[in-house]
Amino acid sequence: MQSVQVSINTVERVKAFVNDITKFEYDFDLVSGRYVVNAKSIMGIFSLDIGKPIELNIHTEDNTDEVLEALAAYVI
Repeated sequence: MQSVQVSINTVERVKAFVNDITKFEYDFDLVSGRYVVNAKSIMGIFSLDIGKPIELNIHTEDNTDEVLEALAAYVI
């Protein structure tokens, strides 16, 4: 598992983030404080405080470079 901080602080960025992340078969979690939601769930993301950076957990050991490259626009 690898963790990075992401910024998805607008509705448009949330939509684009979900579209980009659903291209991968891996599991992704967004962690904000004590809340953990599926990063592929728009409704789950909107239950978080998107005004702050959010931790993204990538649950794979393979191809993390490919994932990080695809999500480079969001990684802080």
